[in-house]
Amino acid sequence: MPGSAAQTIARPEPASHRLTVLIALGDAARAEQLADALAASDDLLPILAGSSMGQTADVALVDEAALESRAVSPATPCVLFSRRAGHERPAGNVFATLPASADSLLIAAALRLAASGYRISRAAPSEVAAHGDFHGDLSEDETTDEPRAALSQREAEVLALLAEGAPNKVIARRLNISVHTAKFHVAAILVKLGAANRTDAIAIAMRQGLVLV
Repeated sequence: MPGSAAQTIARPEPASHRLTVLIALGDAARAEQLADALAASDDLLPILAGSSMGQTADVALVDEAALESRAVSPATPCVLFSRRAGHERPAGNVFATLPASADSLLIAAALRLAASGYRISRAAPSEVAAHGDFHGDLSEDETTDEPRAALSQREAEVLALLAEGAPNKVIARRLNISVHTAKFHVAAILVKLGAANRTDAIAIAMRQGLVLV
């Protein structure tokens, strides 16, 4: 009968939000290299400064020259490449300060945290310290005596993948475990670190030197 056949309408799955990363560096070759590396992440969408896609972004990766020239909106959280990176604490719209030699995994993790409101500074060559939450209200003294969480080898592997922004399915595939087991390890990590969520766990782990050191 006409009209009796059921029609199946394919509904596209909602796409997960990708963080738009504006890269504003004086070194064009380095900027393109990092754009390619960050584009490999499922959750990051890099845009080179001056491109036709515009300057609107969730977070920006800048150098000192770009910061001084106000190439990025003051409302955009920034990760700063600095040759003077050391004990300075990020201020203003600079949420993280990293050495220019930082690798793409550290940069990606810092961008994710900065976009979420966490302030991160590199306290020493071998230690990454996360300062504060969305309001950035923790002092240096409040972050130095925090005991390190005791993670198993597998939990450490899961934590490293969390820092890359990997969801449970990717963690399971990369470590050749079931999704259920991946969820179990993630939950265990959150409990051991006293974290409210994955982003909080990465920030705490960076503060304790458990990842990206």
